[in-house]
Amino acid sequence: MKEISDIIAAYNKASGEGKRMALATVVHVEGSSYRRPGARMLVTDDGMLTGAISGGCLEGDALRKALLVINQQQNKLVTYDTSDEDDAKFGVQLGCNGIVHILFEPINADLELHPIHLLQELSSKRQEGVLVTLFSLSHPQLTVPGTCLLVLPETAVSEYVSTDRYGPELLADANHAMLTKQSFISDYLFGEHLLTAFVEFVRPPVALVIAGAGNDAFPLAAMANILGWESTIVDGRATHASLQRFPDAGRVLVAKPDEVLSQIPVDDQTVFILMTHNYNYDLALLKNLIRQEQPFYIGSLGPKKKLERMIDDLQEQGLTLNPEQMHRIFGPVGLDLGAETAEEIALSVAAEIKKVLTKTSGLSLRDKLEPIHQHRLNKTIIEL
Repeated sequence: MKEISDIIAAYNKASGEGKRMALATVVHVEGSSYRRPGARMLVTDDGMLTGAISGGCLEGDALRKALLVINQQQNKLVTYDTSDEDDAKFGVQLGCNGIVHILFEPINADLELHPIHLLQELSSKRQEGVLVTLFSLSHPQLTVPGTCLLVLPETAVSEYVSTDRYGPELLADANHAMLTKQSFISDYLFGEHLLTAFVEFVRPPVALVIAGAGNDAFPLAAMANILGWESTIVDGRATHASLQRFPDAGRVLVAKPDEVLSQIPVDDQTVFILMTHNYNYDLALLKNLIRQEQPFYIGSLGPKKKLERMIDDLQEQGLTLNPEQMHRIFGPVGLDLGAETAEEIALSVAAEIKKVLTKTSGLSLRDKLEPIHQHRLNKTIIEL
């Protein structure tokens, strides 16, 4: 979501300056590639780039393609094939041994609905959504709708699907992606043309709640900002919990443990870190958190003995934690990285949060036996 937020901010600025723009989206990948489907980049007519569609090797050529699309005002699908060992002939030196399909779409700010508008609708509230992007692999020059449908929990936003006879099928698949919380690629027969849709499930950004406004929370708040996570600092001490001390935080809240959950919405992308260095505060907040179905991740800073003591104290208060509740508590918090400094501990904590939310192993990629990303056509799930 950080990339989407950056693109929206760049669009608003460029639009106010009267610039013309195009959006480049990775819609399909065969083989290996630095970025996966859903990676986006905004290009302005004066060459400003926001976002990324590769590790830097495609951007130069993509700029030229985007400027052409801006001038022609037509969608264009471009394929970069580096499966040939002699990829120098493409002039982009990808070196990834894969085929990357990128859709370029001109952005007409005068239209009520355009790709950036759908991204704005998606990010305007903290909610899940599904974006549908149509393109043609068999006829790349065919004019296709591109980013044409956004499905939110209660609404569907699209100028295209509401008028096309294949709209119901696309909408049904988008709702399926919303239900399963998975992205996939699917083929559709539109008249005589076979089109492919990238049906992309998009989660809201991670909401990191740091309970504790000590100096050791500085690097964790800063790292959350870099990652595009929405961070909240909460502490009972007004002298510590302030925006002056935590300029990287999205929100700073002075509250007692029993006041926290009434002021912070919690969903399956919300995580808590207990690091107030006040045992009673952490214990009270843990008691309130564990009674809820969410969050799925509660990190406890400090030694294992501290967490064991908190669990014993909760039991004495009549709250015995079941295995599911215990599974949600991570203490000592973080991955085993040999972290010592506050900055290293922040890295360890952020890495563990990412691992838990994406349900991955945390192994070194060198030791991973299967491909990093799985992708196939025909409604087979893409693990992004």
